[in-house]
Amino acid sequence: MTEIALIGNPNSGKTSLFNLLTGTNQYVGNWPGVTVERKSGQVKKLKGVSVQDLPGIYSLSPYSPEEKIARDYLLSNQSDAILNVVDATNLERNLYLTTQLIETGIPVTLALNMSDILKRRGKAISSEKLAYQLGVPVLATSALKNTGVDKAVKKASQTTKASVDQIQYPTYDAKFEAALAQIIDVLGQTVPADSSRFYAIKLFERDRLVQEEVNLSSFQEKEIDEIIKITEEVFTEDSESIVINQRYAFIERVSQMAQSQEDDFKMTLSDKIDRVVTNRILALPIFAAVMMMVYYLSIQTVGTMGTDWVNDVLFGQYVPDVVRGLLETLKVEDWLQALIVDGIVAGVGTVLGFLPQIFVLFICLGILEDIGYMSRIAFVMDRIFRRFGLSGKSFIPMLISTGCGVPGIMASRTIENERDRRITIMTTTFMPCSAKLSIIALIAGAFFPDNPWIAPSTYFMGMLAIILSGIALKKTCFLGGYTSPFIMELPSYHLPKINAVLRYAFDKAKSFVKRAGTIIFSLTVIIWFMSSYNFMLQAVPTENSILADLGRLLAWVFIPLGFGNWEATVAAITGLAAKETVVATFGILYHNPNATETSHSLWLSLQRDYTALAAYSFLTFNLLCAPCFAAIGAIRREMGNLKWTLLAIGFQTGIAYLVSLVIYQLGLVLFYGEEFSIWTALALLLSALVIYFIARKPRRIKDEVITLENLPLAQGQ
Repeated sequence: MTEIALIGNPNSGKTSLFNLLTGTNQYVGNWPGVTVERKSGQVKKLKGVSVQDLPGIYSLSPYSPEEKIARDYLLSNQSDAILNVVDATNLERNLYLTTQLIETGIPVTLALNMSDILKRRGKAISSEKLAYQLGVPVLATSALKNTGVDKAVKKASQTTKASVDQIQYPTYDAKFEAALAQIIDVLGQTVPADSSRFYAIKLFERDRLVQEEVNLSSFQEKEIDEIIKITEEVFTEDSESIVINQRYAFIERVSQMAQSQEDDFKMTLSDKIDRVVTNRILALPIFAAVMMMVYYLSIQTVGTMGTDWVNDVLFGQYVPDVVRGLLETLKVEDWLQALIVDGIVAGVGTVLGFLPQIFVLFICLGILEDIGYMSRIAFVMDRIFRRFGLSGKSFIPMLISTGCGVPGIMASRTIENERDRRITIMTTTFMPCSAKLSIIALIAGAFFPDNPWIAPSTYFMGMLAIILSGIALKKTCFLGGYTSPFIMELPSYHLPKINAVLRYAFDKAKSFVKRAGTIIFSLTVIIWFMSSYNFMLQAVPTENSILADLGRLLAWVFIPLGFGNWEATVAAITGLAAKETVVATFGILYHNPNATETSHSLWLSLQRDYTALAAYSFLTFNLLCAPCFAAIGAIRREMGNLKWTLLAIGFQTGIAYLVSLVIYQLGLVLFYGEEFSIWTALALLLSALVIYFIARKPRRIKDEVITLENLPLAQGQ
């Protein structure tokens, strides 16, 4: 099996190219010991050829976990060839990685992607001239139009390793080349011959990870250090700057020879659109309108139509009737029939009934991401976040958390500043994920059917909670400090690729179904049992069950929040395991096991026990409190410390309780005309305390230097 490493800058079209090559022959997992996704697959049209999709990176200098993963993989000699995907519209920036890949000694084939976009702009790159100067095959491709992709991977699979003296490396200044030759001579057989130039440059840069990896003698270390010091004196620059400047000087020569420079400063369509969507005044209103449209389509219209059919027809009639008929034919005991029909089928059906809304939601988000709009939002939010001491990179995990908190927490690894990373982990799950949408739909439908702002308000509440928490935490002595820089490429706008969007939505829906088939399945069975039996294992009404007794034991905690009865308490507690189970729990507890978030019978039951204000308080608490068990596990892995994990969970639950308390107690006075009480006074006092922590001057904190070595990594890494 020939293994090809697929690598390129973020937004170069690498993932689209990978999907075209492999189709359904993909395997997704994590890199060993690292919570970074790993994709591999077999090429559809070439037998015996597999492709390894490496993380999108800008260089092989390990400033991030993704860059370290890519470099370690390439230097492990697992791949037979490299297919380097280059964005033709940003040639100079992309070639920086290309020069490093050539120096590894692995055969490189360059896929000049987005050539169609370049042509529309009236520009051109000569593949022949580029190939001649780089010494590697260059083929023009377009992942969008599926042109040249098969030729590129076929060429990569046919490119064999050359001997060291046959490889055409990038040529730099003669003085720098002399220094590299001396270092290679000193290294001798310490490193593999085919990658000796790569190691020589890395040692010249004083790359700490390479220095630790290469077993140099004290003599070799002294000789190399002398060579570096002499070269630094010649160039009057530090070693790392010398390497960077030499690379870009080479890239500039190559680019000038290979590409047409006509109309370089002509404003493109993407530039014109960005003048509107990233405008300082219009950007946020446009973003709000876009998100309202997304929620309108997924929750109130298109998604709801699918959900209604699944709930009312599929799991309301067909599945229960078929299962009940089969059980009666088999003469199954009544208690087991109740468990299967009222517990398993009804519980899982309640959760799966929400699947159409999730699918529509992720189709909308997939389109926004594919056309390039999501990158603009991160850019826009950086303006806001930076004022509050956070980087725009913190918005990326927030955005991912709208789908699921687990990958959102994992995405915090892109943040170099350790303190910013911890703040992001502690706050990112305030965003309503797809699992929380069923709770939003239930409360909005039952208590605010004519108010289109309830669903979007939860999104903006989560964002506000993140911003205000970030401000307060950034001013503490243990999480304050400098703000990490924000660097993000804004890709050109393009039409969404239907296959990619559907694949994205399908993967998210499949993940949701897996949860329904494991955690949620188990929980619904447990909830049914605990709501049907007492501690003596006797069948009793729900009001006398194990669940009711446990709920009454803790219900007093939520009385100040407006939902201090045992049913809401139990629903909130089961939501800690999986937020999707909250609606199913209400259905079982209110003797309506087939109920969903759109069931009017469940709406009527809730309306009898709660006011609209109490319902919104319940919604707020469930949105902001500690996330599900899976997300808590991700927090534990990313924090790498039990103390920080418990602190994060306590902080999230405390914020949820505080916000719900303020909403309910002040709402009683403002909207219901209630008199001031001790709880109202406490709500005002806590509000003042929060304002103080947000408005106070930050402590003077000595910034620490964060390196890859002192980042807490995943267990086993």
